Amino acid sequence: MPSQLHCLNSACGAVYAIGEVIYTCPKCGALLEAADRDLKLDPDAAKRTWRERRMSNAPLDQSGVWRYRELLGFFDEREHCVVTLREGNTPVLDAPKAAAYAGLDALTFKHQGFNPTGSFKDNGMTAGATVAMRLGMRRVACVSTGNTSASMAAYAAAAGMTPIIFLPHGNISHGKLAQALEYGALTLQIEANFDQILALVRVLAEKTGIYLLNSVNPFRIEGQKTIMVEMLDQRDWRVPDWVVVPGGNLGNVSAFGKGLRELHALGLIDRLPRLAVVQAARSAPFYDYFHNAERAAFVSVEQPETLATAIRIGDPVSWPKAIHEVETSGGVVEKATEQEIADAKAVVGQCGIGCEPASAATLAGLKKLRAAGIVAADADVVAVLTGNVLKDPDYIFKYHTGALKTPWGEGIAANFGNQPVVLPNDAERIAAFIGERTGARN
Repeated sequence: MPSQLHCLNSACGAVYAIGEVIYTCPKCGALLEAADRDLKLDPDAAKRTWRERRMSNAPLDQSGVWRYRELLGFFDEREHCVVTLREGNTPVLDAPKAAAYAGLDALTFKHQGFNPTGSFKDNGMTAGATVAMRLGMRRVACVSTGNTSASMAAYAAAAGMTPIIFLPHGNISHGKLAQALEYGALTLQIEANFDQILALVRVLAEKTGIYLLNSVNPFRIEGQKTIMVEMLDQRDWRVPDWVVVPGGNLGNVSAFGKGLRELHALGLIDRLPRLAVVQAARSAPFYDYFHNAERAAFVSVEQPETLATAIRIGDPVSWPKAIHEVETSGGVVEKATEQEIADAKAVVGQCGIGCEPASAATLAGLKKLRAAGIVAADADVVAVLTGNVLKDPDYIFKYHTGALKTPWGEGIAANFGNQPVVLPNDAERIAAFIGERTGARN
């Protein structure tokens, strides 16, 4: 296991053993990164090996994370058992209607909603849960607005560990909460917001020996970086111009940037794509920081608000990593309103794809970046959809029936609404209505 935990504060630069149960640097408090800084690979041989593993029935090879295990230096398959649900293997999908909506010639979605628990969290959780098992942990915990809790509960259950979930009381998708309950998690609803609860749980983890599996855990980032490896493998290693991702706690963009940098350093790709992060307008501290010329301090949003609950985070723990990755790639940060996210989500659905609300921030942000001339019409763009369409069915029904509104009283217009129609039990009238709505009979 050649990896070590490196402090990301260049003024500190402390290095720790991979087996230490720490999430931030004990010396300076900065975030940690798991990395093998001496890794060398033969690019052509690695690509052949990873492609051949797609045909294998071995559990490690069937995983879209562990298939690329040469890039996960903290893992030694001779010594460690892997906690896997065959995560990854998510498709890249062409979306012409979404491209036209954004003003692009073409657009591809990398859809992480095809994961076992329906979100990108599974890519990181398989790594985090595997390390928890290696460390001998019996209880794992996370703070979550939904997707992380569902993923952690599933992987902990598969490994025989006890999952403990802390979540904000109220205003959470029941579709996501139901998953955590189904997988047997001890679920605690705390009367505080996400950021306040995360601070609380970090104290509890130290006091009780519970292993924390939020994105502050460096091994979660290691698993999530393979999303980019798999995407490039699926594209035959053609690097897109842009990769667009929603921004909440900013673990994804941190992971993507790290993975892409490593691939570039190893000679597997010849350039870096630009990273674009899109936040919800009322939960956009990273947007504010990126667009502040002085950048004297990162200012959190005390009461973040958005119906896209997966990105309703006002104090994202991974922002130092994220700003490094965005700037290194020459990327940008955008924000989208509730109306823009809701309309974009409906357009994604018209492509026959579907996604959770937070995912649609990518398309909403792309439309604005294209209008501003930042993204060219003929750019090669991959937008990441982070969660399954069934994660928040109430949102979908309310949008299409014109009943969607925010807790602060903002109504959301059903600009692409598709309301169900009530008709009498009359074949002639139904046939006539179908003809009016859909055109002449074939």
